[in-house]
Parts: sequence; structure tokens; C-alpha cells
Amino acid sequence: MKEKDTTYPEGHFLGMWMGVGIAIFSVIGVPLSIVTDNLGFIGIGPALGVAFGLAIGQSIENKYKQQGKIRPLTEFEIKRKRIAVTIGIIILMLGVVIFGLLYFLRD
Repeated sequence: MKEKDTTYPEGHFLGMWMGVGIAIFSVIGVPLSIVTDNLGFIGIGPALGVAFGLAIGQSIENKYKQQGKIRPLTEFEIKRKRIAVTIGIIILMLGVVIFGLLYFLRD
């Protein structure tokens, strides 16, 4: 069987493995916070997922870069990434404003 000679955009494996890590490790924080009766532990799962995802994704990215299978981002991909980051920042700011309004305007 002939193997496909495909290339991947820069950062492809980092993003993919961060998502996988967050999905897998997020289930750790909820039971830990229930057992300890401390809601602060909910954030441990996603934090561990990001750390493990970055480590695994970066190692795979380096391996593929040595093989010449990682290509720079195209102009379209750069624009799409900028738009996604801008939308994410706007949503984050809206969330902070709504939280502030709900927190300070409560009875």
C-alpha cells in the first residue's frame, strides 16, 4: 500500500493534542473537587490536559518537522487564525463584563 505524502500546517499537532489532553484530563477535576469539597480543584484537569497536550504535540511536531512534513501557514490560514483569536477575545471580554454586571448588580 502506498503511503500518502502529506504535509501539515505549523501548529497542527499542538492544537490537536491540547484538545485531546483537555478532553481527557477534564474529567479529573470534577471528582477531585467533589471529594475534597473544594471547587478550586475543577481547574486542575484542564491545566494538566494543556500541559500533557503541549508536551505530546510538540514532540510529534518536532518529529514531523525533521521529516519535512510541517509547512508554514498560508495567508488564508493566518487570516483565519487572527479572526478566531479576535472572536475569542471578544467573547472573553463579553463574559467578563456580564460576570461583572451580575456580580455587582446583585441584590
